[in-house]
Amino acid sequence: MNRMMSRAASAAFVMAVAGWMAPAAWAQDVGTEAAAVQVADTAQLGPRPFYLIDQMADGELKQALAACAAGPFTPSRFSIGHRGAPLQFPEHTREGYLAAARMGAGILECDVTFTKDRQLVCRHSQCDLHTSTDILARPELAAKCTTPFTPADPATGKKAEAQCCTSDLTLAEFQSLRGKMDGANANATNAADFMKGTAGWRTDLYASTGTLMTHAESIALFSDLGVQFTPELKAPSVPMPFDGDYTQDAYAQQLIDEYKAAGVDAADVFAQSFQLRDVLYWVKAEPAFGEQAVFLDDRDETLDGFDAMKPESWKPTMQELVDQGVEIVAPPTHVLVTLDGQGKIVPSAYAKAAKAAGLDIITWTLERSGTLADGGGYYFQSVKDAIKGSGDTYVLLDVLAKDVGVRGVFSDWAATVTYYANCMDLD
Repeated sequence: MNRMMSRAASAAFVMAVAGWMAPAAWAQDVGTEAAAVQVADTAQLGPRPFYLIDQMADGELKQALAACAAGPFTPSRFSIGHRGAPLQFPEHTREGYLAAARMGAGILECDVTFTKDRQLVCRHSQCDLHTSTDILARPELAAKCTTPFTPADPATGKKAEAQCCTSDLTLAEFQSLRGKMDGANANATNAADFMKGTAGWRTDLYASTGTLMTHAESIALFSDLGVQFTPELKAPSVPMPFDGDYTQDAYAQQLIDEYKAAGVDAADVFAQSFQLRDVLYWVKAEPAFGEQAVFLDDRDETLDGFDAMKPESWKPTMQELVDQGVEIVAPPTHVLVTLDGQGKIVPSAYAKAAKAAGLDIITWTLERSGTLADGGGYYFQSVKDAIKGSGDTYVLLDVLAKDVGVRGVFSDWAATVTYYANCMDLD
């Protein structure tokens, strides 16, 4: 327990954790619509935020966060459920989405791709079924994979491989699958072992009943939950136009059309894409949706010479993005921060330029880096020397919220961000 807490705050902290053990909302059947609707009223955070706070170095931020332990906690649009709750639940499944909503995510994400019969479904990649579902345990469907499973050969060092795509299956076939924790064992000599690739800091405890979702089903569920929507139009892994006449623009339009068909207000939808052309399509063809379309910026990986501290390396520039109608950018966390001369986490040149140009910022992804004992990996790479352990998740989040001024943060475990948003009175 934090030595800096007062006795009252310490007692409140313990009571808050103890109160988590049997919340009514979590006790309900996750398969009922009644349970789904009820969880939108309050947030049940579980022990993780409290654990992270306890791991922080003593200081003002730790004291401020600990003082909020008694709650109450409510959903926040600052807290965005990245693919649901994939720290512990199979991504893009009904169960994962319900978990994220229960933890107070005010916005949920369905990554959108398409099936063989051009139906939109929620998957992180068009071709990740071999790592994120049980398709390889279904011989009749595994036979339809773009690249059927090939075992590893220890003698030659050849790794196991497979590639199974949503476009290999019809919608009905896709819906017969079950989601699993994303991952694969590249050293496997059989399909069953290949499917056992869950990272050691995750769990398979909730991975036996992963219910896959169509995009339309996600819209209905998120509406029932009372949350907003952030669908990401995934880059196709197959040549476009698909099957002769299914163009990229038709794909982008189909995503929007499903919200219009469901009667969803455009103001509740934050359509995203890593492809700037998709965002610009929405800006022009569907301005009500394009007004808050999100340009997911991965130029740190795709643009040679990109440097978050060197504006001359950004093509297009922030002003050029604004001039084309982009209003929201969403880079990874590490692009938004750097270390100053004293080793303190501060906004990067990218972050300052985006705000100066009038762009809103969303960022990704917290709770996707394990224990942070190694400096945090990809998402923390620009500030790794300041990252000592799990509690530094909140140090980074505090800078992103207060100094960078992001409007929302994607997280693989929404409770972490929801706690902070409630404590700091963020919407």
